[in-house]
Amino acid sequence: MREPTAQERWEQRTQRPLLALAVVFAVAYAVPIVDTSAGRSLTAVCVAVEWTVWAAFAVDYGVRLALAQDRRAFVRTHWLDLCAVLLPLVQPLKLLRLVSTLLLVGQRARMASQIQVTTYVAGAVLGLLVFGSLAVLSVERDSPDGNIRTLGDALWWSFTTMTTVGYGDHAPTTGLGRVIAVGLMLSGIALLGVVTANIAAWFIERFEKDDAEERQQTEAILALTEEVRALRAEVAALRRHPAEK
Repeated sequence: MREPTAQERWEQRTQRPLLALAVVFAVAYAVPIVDTSAGRSLTAVCVAVEWTVWAAFAVDYGVRLALAQDRRAFVRTHWLDLCAVLLPLVQPLKLLRLVSTLLLVGQRARMASQIQVTTYVAGAVLGLLVFGSLAVLSVERDSPDGNIRTLGDALWWSFTTMTTVGYGDHAPTTGLGRVIAVGLMLSGIALLGVVTANIAAWFIERFEKDDAEERQQTEAILALTEEVRALRAEVAALRRHPAEK
């Protein structure tokens, strides 16, 4: 059995702590948006927590890069992680911290062997629904022409957008809100494709299993038929040439 590399051991040890930090990030991101009466001190604490969580993921990427046996190959195969780490540095927007953290969490969650595809997809849908609602509410609530004023409106809009239904009763009016809408639409289509492919793969696996069982049964029947024929031939031979007493 192959011994895990230093990089793999690090990833196994940091998997749960980083996912726990992602939950902390979610709370810190949601509090100033949901609680409109939050003061400057609470908002500053939440912003500090967000940057701290992002910094933890950035350090994690740096350690994994340092422990990688082939660093160039690591950068090529983990380019999305690198983009997520560098994204908030381009412009210190809150939305960029949200996007980068979601990308980093998603990348680390995919590496967890114990997480099944169904669990991952369900978590991704829930995360996009909640964070998409919070993000659009934060940019649309104060828009003069906006009609997404409450968390309930934002959740309803996110759900209809991710499912590509788009009733049109709620819609973003700001440029940033429309960017969020495009992201949710593309994410919804991608997740729908994953779900469809997963269901199709399950049916194909079931059909292949049924075919394999049917082939085994057919082979067993043919083997029994040959044995019966051999026994009949032996019986017939004994009848033609009975053994001497």
